[in-house]
Amino acid sequence: MQVYLDYSATTPPRPEAIAAMHAVLTQQWGNPSSLHEWGNRAALVVEQARIQVAGLINATHPESIIFTSGGTEADNLAIMGVARCYSVPQHIIISNVEHSAISQTVGMLENWGWEVTRLGVNNRGRVNPQDLTAALRHNTVLVSVIYGQSEVGTVQPIAELGQIARRHGALFHTDAVQAAGRIPLDVENLPVDLLSLSSHKLYGPLGAGALYVRPGVELMPLLGGGGQERGLRSGTQATPAIAGFGVAAELAAQELAAERVRLIELRDRLFSLLADVPGLIPTGDLVHRLPHHVSFTLEYADGEKLSGKTLVRQLNLAGIGISAGAACNSGKLNPSPILLAMGYSEKAALGGIRLTLGRETTVADIDWTAIVVKQVLQRLTNVELAIS
Repeated sequence: MQVYLDYSATTPPRPEAIAAMHAVLTQQWGNPSSLHEWGNRAALVVEQARIQVAGLINATHPESIIFTSGGTEADNLAIMGVARCYSVPQHIIISNVEHSAISQTVGMLENWGWEVTRLGVNNRGRVNPQDLTAALRHNTVLVSVIYGQSEVGTVQPIAELGQIARRHGALFHTDAVQAAGRIPLDVENLPVDLLSLSSHKLYGPLGAGALYVRPGVELMPLLGGGGQERGLRSGTQATPAIAGFGVAAELAAQELAAERVRLIELRDRLFSLLADVPGLIPTGDLVHRLPHHVSFTLEYADGEKLSGKTLVRQLNLAGIGISAGAACNSGKLNPSPILLAMGYSEKAALGGIRLTLGRETTVADIDWTAIVVKQVLQRLTNVELAIS
């Protein structure tokens, strides 16, 4: 039995997206910047996808969607695009549970003289809006807080944080890569100026992403070239990937309400089935949480014989795909910085695992996974568990 539970890492491209990509590769393969018929056909594909992606987040101006190569480039364009508008370093605020596409990029700015404040989180991984209010300075030009944390599933109070930034006059960016297609996003009502998306997180192809740029917000491009994407992202558009992204975004918007309810039921079922496992501690906010996201840490992880990576390998042998939070660099296992930021010990931060659900996940998958997790932990720890 093969069970894929790593949908936060990537999702299988849906057949409709693949069909759209095939049509581009075989019939609409022109350069979208060319003025002849072949170029026009490709340009129409790109603009149709722009409308589809805009619809997913209720952006009434499709031209506010800037296509990129993925979520990482979208995050970089948001951070560096704002920073490059200033001739001297300013102040930026992020949380300390950001994706590395944000944290590392901001770290580069810090090396170049920018002042950076990293907001702490509680033990559920959530930012306190009062901390943002206290952190704002006269030269704060940008606040960036992740919408839904990829490792522990916590959803941040984005509306409240965005309002605080807006009242202060700072731009507000959110990395919504994990949230898009899973919870409703409405940029016409959310106080966000910049919002990052990724195709392959919502059943589109790898290699496409987007940055929503609220009309009137000024950015400097990262790439010089032909001036595509309103001059903000030069380079010939990856039309096949963008076409697949557009179709996937449109279908995600249509299915979101029903799929969200279904995923929450499966998510809560898995939490419930594993609630009696000694030492397997849920992580993240169990109320303000992504609908597809289940995560734990092993409080008895030691980083040598037992860690989150150990469970990933053992479940893989049983045909179940999950992921771990701790990173392995140069042969040494490093604790998850996200769990450390949430107050977990170094040992516990070595034991983080993530099980994320998707369109193809069934009740049978959930029940079987719970049985296998218990069997694996019983074998590794010699702790008797109720397995049924």
